[in-house]
Amino acid sequence: MKKTYILLVSLTLITTACKKDFISLLPEDSLPQVNFFQTDAQLQSAAIAAYVPLRDVLLNDFFASEMHADNTHYQPSPNNRGSANVFRESGADWNNDGTNDYINAIYFHSYTGISRANILIGRIPLAKSATDAGKQKADGQAKFIRALNYYKLVRLFGDVPLYLKEVTKADEAFLPRSGAEQVYTQIIADCKDAIAELKPPSKFPQTGEATKGAATVLLADVYVTLKRYEEAETLLNTLPAMGYKLTASYGDAFKPVNKNKEESLFDVQYQTLTGNGSQPNTFPKSFLPKTANTTLITGDPKTSSNTVSTGGWNKPVQDLIDSYEPGDARLEASIAVAEGTYDDSYVMTLSANKSVVNYTPAPGKVGQPYIKKYLDLPFIIEGSSSSNWPIYRYAEALLLLAEALNEQGKSPLVPLNAVRNRAGLGNITETDKEVLRDIIFHERRVELAFENKRFNDLQRNPKGLAIMQAYAAKAKATYPLLSPTAFDIQSYKFLLPIPQPERGLNPDLTQNPGYPN
Repeated sequence: MKKTYILLVSLTLITTACKKDFISLLPEDSLPQVNFFQTDAQLQSAAIAAYVPLRDVLLNDFFASEMHADNTHYQPSPNNRGSANVFRESGADWNNDGTNDYINAIYFHSYTGISRANILIGRIPLAKSATDAGKQKADGQAKFIRALNYYKLVRLFGDVPLYLKEVTKADEAFLPRSGAEQVYTQIIADCKDAIAELKPPSKFPQTGEATKGAATVLLADVYVTLKRYEEAETLLNTLPAMGYKLTASYGDAFKPVNKNKEESLFDVQYQTLTGNGSQPNTFPKSFLPKTANTTLITGDPKTSSNTVSTGGWNKPVQDLIDSYEPGDARLEASIAVAEGTYDDSYVMTLSANKSVVNYTPAPGKVGQPYIKKYLDLPFIIEGSSSSNWPIYRYAEALLLLAEALNEQGKSPLVPLNAVRNRAGLGNITETDKEVLRDIIFHERRVELAFENKRFNDLQRNPKGLAIMQAYAAKAKATYPLLSPTAFDIQSYKFLLPIPQPERGLNPDLTQNPGYPN
């Protein structure tokens, strides 16, 4: 598999055991392959290496999730029609095909994580000096990572090749697509093993490694997707005893001082330290408007960034802003507005940084909404943050529980209202199942905004196609520079195309229906 299964052993065996309070994903040393996978520390280092591609997936994930839905869009770049901008915009515009490098990167990076997990799983039985506890911990983490990556792939691409062992020969690298049902069966098996082998958090803040809680919520999410609601309910009800709970306020959940605490079930880890310990989160810079100077947003001239070439992505759209109820604290915590004027290249000169609540532009000015929830101000390193990226929060576990209860005809109000009350909203008292389904999906939209959940929610929402078709009509009326073929929303596009470069290497790979062969 292209760049993925060409003997990744050398990439996997380069880290040593983590000796810091939080998981470190930086290589610190290297050992010959023959001497590796022998001790608990070496197994843990190989597990850490398997986490690293999750960051690479995130670099492109929002193009296929928030921007490929009705939550965010992009600032146009009419004077920059390079392939990078065209590919990114095409993903957001539902104008995608198998040659889109940015969407395809999600596929390739997910398989890199799977490959590293497979190597570790296969080598654990050969670890002569490792303890049983060390082997179990490494196996549990590797299977969680493999399951998480396959869950990403099967939802976005449908049937995908199912690699379950280390690839050591070229003829092992090219498999046909396995049916989605078979992929889900493997995901469930891996999650069950991870739940059995991993432990709950021993303390908060956590280390950043996968835990029993992380594997539990992943399997529960899978069960909700598969409509196995009773099994999801049982799993989700085990989480409070592991110590998970909501933070006092919504905004607190995203502050670096609170990362890996009780609301965090699993995060991709970032740090902004000095020297070679720096692993910064650069997403906040990409989400700022295209501007030559960000001081009005960061509040500190020392942290000013030029985002003309890097910013303008994942821009909150008015449809999302309008969906927040009056008094919902999540709006203010998630979105702000940069005010100023545009030049002919859609680059802003900022004049003010304002609240999004009831925003009206000043005379002669325009407002550009941007994602606020991941900003760690002041930026410790120019244009970067130490904020983690949440994959699962306890708030989502509560909303999954509400959905599982509602679909069984049980009352979802306790977990649903817990999430709403934290946001400053009153209790829902509705009892109609169909109405409650819409309410729960709405709560997911505003609670999990910009966490790369929205497109998957639209995939499994019975009204997903209609929601996107209605949004497409708004988008076409709002964005004058769209391609004539943009936002042609059809049901087959709820699966992404299999990457054409991979199909060129592997003739056994078929394309998803509707896309060119």
